[in-house]
Amino acid sequence: MRWFLALTAAVAVERVAELAWSRAHERRMSRRGGSVVAEPWYAVMVGLHTGTLVAAPIEARLRGDRATPIAMRALGLAGLGAATALRIWTLRTLGDSWSTRVTRFDGGGRRVVTNGPYRWIRHPNYLAVILELASLPLVGGAWRTALAASALNALVLSRRIPLEERELAADRSWRDAMQSRPRLLPRLSHA
Repeated sequence: MRWFLALTAAVAVERVAELAWSRAHERRMSRRGGSVVAEPWYAVMVGLHTGTLVAAPIEARLRGDRATPIAMRALGLAGLGAATALRIWTLRTLGDSWSTRVTRFDGGGRRVVTNGPYRWIRHPNYLAVILELASLPLVGGAWRTALAASALNALVLSRRIPLEERELAADRSWRDAMQSRPRLLPRLSHA
């Protein structure tokens, strides 16, 4: 159980660091003419991530190590590893264009990214979040938390992604480069 608590704490520390990094990027984007878009679901999203990081170790503790099948832990670790790798790749690709907030650029200034994972999908970071919220709790056997977090995340993303895409699509260069690409899952063929 201690190792799962340590893993969850490490993910929490990473999220806090990402929030600080995001704020710095928001300031840089502001200097390029960007402004943060008010979004009512942002607080829900933050609460969901925080709640998952708290609920997963609690559920794991209540269930106990003996009740968790090895296959569930392995699936969770594999999913978490994939999510982490995709998140790192995405954030490195976006550089200072990444933020946890949706940003509006009224007069240009948005950098359109089409390389890295963006060659195949429009929202690789959301795919990483989907994988992480489903996988991290499973590592500790917290399958109820994984289900609840995944369901709530689907609701949050059903509101957030359209909002973000409206802002992105206001830029013709983004529309031309990205709108034909799938949102979350790459196409298996170009047929």
